[in-house]
Amino acid sequence: MRNISDLIEQYLKHMLKESPGGAVELQRNDLADRFSCVPSQINYVIGTRFTLEKGYFVESKRGGGGYIRIQRVELPTLSALQEHLVQTIGEQVDQDTAEGVIYQLEEGKLISRREANLLRAAVSRDSLVVKLPLRDEIRARLLRAMLVTLLMK
Repeated sequence: MRNISDLIEQYLKHMLKESPGGAVELQRNDLADRFSCVPSQINYVIGTRFTLEKGYFVESKRGGGGYIRIQRVELPTLSALQEHLVQTIGEQVDQDTAEGVIYQLEEGKLISRREANLLRAAVSRDSLVVKLPLRDEIRARLLRAMLVTLLMK
């Protein structure tokens, strides 16, 4: 059985996919009513699963007529993508950011699920058993090297 966060995420992704402009505006309370949950659950899903690293831009207006706008950010051309990756990864990268980059590439169909799983395994803190900040430096080097190889197919 999938949990409520997974259901909300899938619903929002379906709405985004069906939206002609790749963006949706919604009321937090309406969504909470739809899934019989508290509005903070909606905040949690949007805050953790619809981040810029994962390819989404979220705009939120609070108050009586407030809304949440989620926009899918399309991946740019290969050269711009490489520049984006260099900037995002930098000289050090934490595990959450690395996983966000991998997620975005998988969602954009630039890498397969299998490749994404291999990348996640290689850059996980369980695989890189060294102390910070060295772990984040090694993770950045590994991720950059693997992505350059994968994206040059």
